[in-house]
Amino acid sequence: MSDTPARLLKLLSLLQTPREWPGGELAERLDVSPRTIRRDIDRLRDLGYPVEASRGSVGGYRLVAGAAMPPLLLDDEEAVAIAVGLRAGAGHAIEGVDEASVRALAKLEQVFPSRLRHRVSVLQNATVPLTRGDGATIDPRTLTTLASAATGRERLRFAYRSGDGTRTKRQVEPYRLVSTGQRWYLVAYDLGREDWRTFRVDRVGEPYATGARFAPRPLPAGGAGSDARSEDAAKFLARSMRRMKPELCLDVWFGAPAEFVTARLPAHLGAPDPDGEGGCRLRASCADSLEWVALRLALVDCEFSVEGPPQLVEYLESLGARLTRAARSRPAAEPEQETDPDQEADPGQG
Repeated sequence: MSDTPARLLKLLSLLQTPREWPGGELAERLDVSPRTIRRDIDRLRDLGYPVEASRGSVGGYRLVAGAAMPPLLLDDEEAVAIAVGLRAGAGHAIEGVDEASVRALAKLEQVFPSRLRHRVSVLQNATVPLTRGDGATIDPRTLTTLASAATGRERLRFAYRSGDGTRTKRQVEPYRLVSTGQRWYLVAYDLGREDWRTFRVDRVGEPYATGARFAPRPLPAGGAGSDARSEDAAKFLARSMRRMKPELCLDVWFGAPAEFVTARLPAHLGAPDPDGEGGCRLRASCADSLEWVALRLALVDCEFSVEGPPQLVEYLESLGARLTRAARSRPAAEPEQETDPDQEADPGQG
């Protein structure tokens, strides 16, 4: 194989298989000399791929973990499997991997050849998503279109259905996708209304990037850098949701350090303050449902006490009683019958 770039890609593809490759076998696979393999290994190292070599009769080359994540080469089956998995999770807001999974899916689908796009669509259409909450699901292509436009700073057009069913056409400058752990939202500057807006992604239809680039505007809260952008978008969404729905004014004490609790709460609820030895207190306003808030508090996985609001206290009492009854209603296991160890089994039975 005389084409050096093509040979390097093929060599990299082989090395990304989790095994050790003898130099002679690599040379035979690529139809080059062992000396050429050594030079190509050095080229990959210069590009940041950590290739480790071992000496001896059973020695060879293998790709190992490095300080940074190098580009990966995937065959068709691997690429399809990853895309289907990302699509399956992208239709629901999944904390911890939400935005990263959408970005990865957008990058992957951008370079997919048409034959692989068809295979992914066929597999996706053959599966039934598990819905939750109000059952709202999202077409992963909508998420990837929004994510790509926000990353590329490209204006978007889409149809939008408001909560009362009103349908409008919007043109926006997308700022950030935000997951609350329950739904996806798009924070964007609405060019028609000349103001910032938040859009529920499950109500967005027919989105497409116009190709027109824009200079990003600062959110009213300000901030710079990717981390600040994320934080500002979450705060802006929280303020927007409080204006749209009645607030729950939370006052919750947790029997765990503030760092522990903060890592397990949705970002839009804010961070608790230290309160007492080893404990912390969360005072926040949110527009989420009682059911969802109760679930999120329980998932923090520590002792907690809710001081308010009264409707949340009442709901937790009702939920706790229902769960207790469910646990107590389990039928008692029947005692096993004792058998005589000296009694032989009847060979004519069984």
